[in-house]
Amino acid sequence: MTWISAAFLTNAARAEAFCDALLEVGALSASMEDADAGTPEEKPQFGEPDAENAAILWEHTRIVALFAKNAPIAHLMEAAAKTLCLPATPVFTLDEVEEENWVARVQAQFAPIRISERLWIVPSWHESPDKTALNLRLNPGMAFGTGSHPTTRLCLEWLERENPAGKTVLDYGCGSGILAIAAAKLGATRITGVDIDPQAIVTAVRNAEKNAVAIDFHDLSVPLVGDYDQVLANILANPLRMLAPALSTRVRPGGSLALSGILLEQATELVDIYAPWIPLVVTGALDGWALLSGVKPSC
Repeated sequence: MTWISAAFLTNAARAEAFCDALLEVGALSASMEDADAGTPEEKPQFGEPDAENAAILWEHTRIVALFAKNAPIAHLMEAAAKTLCLPATPVFTLDEVEEENWVARVQAQFAPIRISERLWIVPSWHESPDKTALNLRLNPGMAFGTGSHPTTRLCLEWLERENPAGKTVLDYGCGSGILAIAAAKLGATRITGVDIDPQAIVTAVRNAEKNAVAIDFHDLSVPLVGDYDQVLANILANPLRMLAPALSTRVRPGGSLALSGILLEQATELVDIYAPWIPLVVTGALDGWALLSGVKPSC
C-alpha cells in the first residue's frame, strides 16, 4: 500500500489547530516538528530546560500530514484552511510513502560501528565483528543514541581518551544509554544516566541489562544529588545554555565536563556561557559538530 504525505510550514499560533483540522477532514495522521531543527535557531523542545521561556509551539513549525493515496489532497487541504478561516491554502509538497517492513529497514541502517581499536557498538540483531573487543550491545528503540551520529561518536572517543576506570560518571540526557554503558565497560565505578523522556529510560535500562552492567538510570523527576568525576551531556545547544550552572555543579573539583550536540558555530557562545564555572575548549569536531570539554578548577 502507498500513502501520500503533505508537508508545509506554518506558525505557532496555527500549528495545533491546523493538525486538528486536517484530521477532521480526513488525514490519517498529522505531526508537528521544528522547521529550524539542526540550526542555531532551533527552539527548546517540550519539557526541556527553558521551556517556560519558549513558545508553546515552534514559531516556524513544519506540519506533515499523511493521506490515503487516492485522497483529494488539494481539496482536503483547502477545506482545512477554510476551517481556520485562512485566506489561502498553504503551499505544500507531496511525497509518496511506500508500505514496507519498517523494522527491517531500520535495522538495516545500523551495522556494527568501530569506535577504536578496542571499542565497538554492535546492534543487538548483529554478531560482533570482534568478540575480544569491548562490545556495546545496543537496541536504540525509541531513544536517541545508536552510535552513528557524530555527536555520539565524539563523546565515546572523549570517554575512551579520558579513561573513566575507577571514576564516577553522569550521563545527562542519556537517550539509549550508550555513553553510560560505554563508561561502565571502560571501568567506571558509579554511573548515573538521566533523561527527560521516560521511554528513553526504559530503553536505557534494557540496554544495560543486555550488556550486564549496573547503571542507575532515572528520569528528571528524581533530583540529582552529589558530584561526579566525569559529566557528559550530549543534547542540544539550547538546553546546554540553560543547564550551565546545574551541570557545572555536578562536576567535582578537578573533574571533567564534556558537552556535545553543539554546532561548530555555536561553540564559542557555549564556551563563554560555561566560563564562570569551567574553562572549556573544543577538543573534538566531526561533520560540523563540536565537542567541548574542560576540567573544573579545584579551588
